[in-house]
Amino acid sequence: MYHAVLLRVHRWITLIFSVPLLVLVLTGLVLSFEPVAQTTAAKPGILNTSALKDILDRHDPASKARGLSFRPYDDVLALSGVGEDGIDVDVSSGQEVEDDAFSWAEIFGTARRLHEHLVFDLGWLVTASTVAMLALVMLGVLMGWPRLRMSVSGWHKGIAWFTLPLVILSPLTGLALAYGITLSSGFGPERSAPLPLRQAIEVVARSHDLSNLIWLRVRGGRQLARINESGEYRLYMVKADGLTPVARNWPRLIHEGNWAGIWSALVNIVTSFSILGLLGTGLYLWASRKLRRRKPRHRAIEPASPVITS
Repeated sequence: MYHAVLLRVHRWITLIFSVPLLVLVLTGLVLSFEPVAQTTAAKPGILNTSALKDILDRHDPASKARGLSFRPYDDVLALSGVGEDGIDVDVSSGQEVEDDAFSWAEIFGTARRLHEHLVFDLGWLVTASTVAMLALVMLGVLMGWPRLRMSVSGWHKGIAWFTLPLVILSPLTGLALAYGITLSSGFGPERSAPLPLRQAIEVVARSHDLSNLIWLRVRGGRQLARINESGEYRLYMVKADGLTPVARNWPRLIHEGNWAGIWSALVNIVTSFSILGLLGTGLYLWASRKLRRRKPRHRAIEPASPVITS
């Protein structure tokens, strides 16, 4: 009885949240490839101080740019605060990129918006679906250790148990991000006036190859730089006397898969495929069960007894 109740609740939660969960997992799978693209495309020396200053002199002569981001997989530098919506500049040619040009950043950006808000700014549904995923995991654990068989049901249970730590970590770190849990001391009380963008670039270039710069911007009154250090995305406060490392936000690093370069991205890819497999096999089991119930049962027709006449 206990097992049957858990199984019924498990099925209904899956059915109710199947669509948003499918969107979250598919967009998460797409985003899992972004750290791979960023790390493999950031070759040493493809962006330097001279090239950056030339781009700023050409496209931001009035020094209105408030920040920048570098997308080596598109060979594009995005400047914010220039024009109405900022501009994208091709690093190799120094020319502004046309709005209708193909870019991987647009694909990753669309996936990120859907992953965080779905459509129509439904962030609450993202959070509810994440809680539902954790509930499904806990219900599966409470149903006990499975008997593994070469069947759809056996594959469903096998995927769930063999990837259990990954399947738990993904929604758990997602909830931590939603509620601002960082597991670190944060930035601390110190603040300083943001440096002019050109000066901030020089500060970053003193200790890092600018090819590994992900973005440089002002957040919460602090000038911050996110830099790819051997596959880990480290955050620094930018001040006139140099860079000050910010404590690691482990939930973000784990959830985004950028704590160990390609290897951490691979963990996220495996996690996404595992959850997709669980959703697919779970829905298949429910559908096949429904079809079996609706299938009419034909009673066997007994042959008529011979009529004996006298």
